[in-house]
Amino acid sequence: MARRALRSAASALGLLAGAGAAAFAYGSLVERKAFTLREVSVPVLPAGAEPIRVLHLSDMHMAPWQREKQEWVRSLARFRPDLIVETGDVLGHARGIEGVRAAYQDFRGIPGVFVHGSNDYFGPQLKNPLKYFLGPSKKKASTAPRLDTAALTAFFRDLGWTDLDNRAAGLEIRGTHLEFFGVDDPHIRFDRVESIPGALDELREDDPFSDDDTWPDGGPRKERQAVTIGVVHAPYRRVLDAFVTYGASMIFAGHTHGGQVCVPGFGALVTNCDIPRAQAKGLSVWRHAFRSAYLNVSAGLGTSIYAPVRFACRPEATLVTLTAAV
Repeated sequence: MARRALRSAASALGLLAGAGAAAFAYGSLVERKAFTLREVSVPVLPAGAEPIRVLHLSDMHMAPWQREKQEWVRSLARFRPDLIVETGDVLGHARGIEGVRAAYQDFRGIPGVFVHGSNDYFGPQLKNPLKYFLGPSKKKASTAPRLDTAALTAFFRDLGWTDLDNRAAGLEIRGTHLEFFGVDDPHIRFDRVESIPGALDELREDDPFSDDDTWPDGGPRKERQAVTIGVVHAPYRRVLDAFVTYGASMIFAGHTHGGQVCVPGFGALVTNCDIPRAQAKGLSVWRHAFRSAYLNVSAGLGTSIYAPVRFACRPEATLVTLTAAV
């Protein structure tokens, strides 16, 4: 009887191990490369405004040999977005900038904004994945290899994109004035949320028409409404709350990988920050102090080279169409 029970237990363990190996193989060899474009619409523009197509890219974790990912990202230029929002963790290797240049080359001339993530400063490290269940991961700057952040920033600026790391900026897209503010990565405490009000004040003071009652087309100033957009890599609650307080109607973020390894029907097991699991990816509404903003968290397109697996969480980019509010 005891032997039969032992054989049954061994058989069950064998089946479990086999299923785990099959799931890992699928997640590593198939789903990790099943790149997906998610499309959503968000009603945040003034009445009568033309739609604005925003390509949201995040968490590329690029290594130079990842040609399939580079080609897929480059192919997104065919959608002719009006704006690109890049929410960080673009680098994933000491020579990752080589793959980034190959992937992003066709976006030159398209307006864009970007912030950095921790992996744009520090290279990947081998970690015990079970530690993610104990709380957000921590970068040990003393042991992590430094990456060429300056080269990444220079490349993005050469594309014509605007750096929003603890900064604010304005862009005119399809006749609508967009007002952006962003912070450097909160995951490693590089953010300076307290700098946002001053940056916005400076941006508004620099408006060349701030002392005029009309815009260049002759229309009254009150008819031109700015749409305020917040951009951050890691969507920590304190930052999202601040963004809503400072007037964002739309927020873009990344970092979570959507959980990366999810349970079908349950979703993300971890988020690697303090955002609720239910908002670890996709479009939702973030509410704070009787105000709210739309929040799009990208599940990202990559993984660490030391954890090359996704399960029930495809790598993604997002095409977000901003439309006029009803």
